[in-house]
Amino acid sequence: MTPRTPAPPSTVRRGALLGGTVLVLLTGCVLPPGSAPTGVLDDAAADRAIAAAPPGSALAALADVEVRGRAPRTGYERDRFGDGWADTDRNGCDTRNDVLARDLTGERFRSGSDCVVVSGTLEDPYSGRTIEFRRGEETSDDVQIDHVVALSDAWQKGAQGWDADRRTTFANDPLNLLAVDGPLNMQKGDGDAATWLPPNTAYRCAYVARQVAVKTGYGLWATRAERNAAATVLAGCPAEPLPGDSATEASASRPAPAGTAYADCEAVRAAGAAPIRRGEPGWSDAFDGDGDGVGCE
Repeated sequence: MTPRTPAPPSTVRRGALLGGTVLVLLTGCVLPPGSAPTGVLDDAAADRAIAAAPPGSALAALADVEVRGRAPRTGYERDRFGDGWADTDRNGCDTRNDVLARDLTGERFRSGSDCVVVSGTLEDPYSGRTIEFRRGEETSDDVQIDHVVALSDAWQKGAQGWDADRRTTFANDPLNLLAVDGPLNMQKGDGDAATWLPPNTAYRCAYVARQVAVKTGYGLWATRAERNAAATVLAGCPAEPLPGDSATEASASRPAPAGTAYADCEAVRAAGAAPIRRGEPGWSDAFDGDGDGVGCE
């Protein structure tokens, strides 16, 4: 395995990413804001892909996501989803620290605390880079907690009608939360699958599957463009499962580091990477005997 170079200092990365914000679209191309995505399935093709999807897959679950127009953003405020990070699981730690402890490796806690994470290493799913997290005024934002389905997006697609308790639960649901590269999280904003996808193409299937799981679980709807974009991504990995809400599943969905190589399917399974999908680190066509894009099944 070839070790990755740690991400540059926060000030450099933040300026580079935010100074030239772009939409990362389905083709993997980097286009200026406002550019229309290309290569997206049309309505009929998306319908066919969803209808042919294996039972239990994220693609099949798209059939349960209602398609409607986006409601106005009027009235949205972050505090409509609770006052910051809560402790909804009542374990004595707020959700931000719970997610950092779940998603970082080698995490260390503040002296005298088993909650406050002060350092650790993130294998960032959005960029595919390694980020060294250090809590501090100038460094904490290097790693942020992303709502996979953004709160504003949820507000415009059903959450306006929820009560305060349900919105707080949603904002702190581990299924909808990932520790990620801070500047990329800011770049994403409240984008859905039609307007933003992780630059790390190997993670897009798991990312969109998680969005579908959240939307089906909470009864949120999607726009036509969002649903077709999600179907386009998942049609490339039709067996991608619909994730649950356990920390184990969340961790297992992360791709292997770039440069990973496996000698054979036995090695893939030993690494906990099976099944492996075309485009993921370590992929080889030799693993895919039936040519369906999924190897070592």
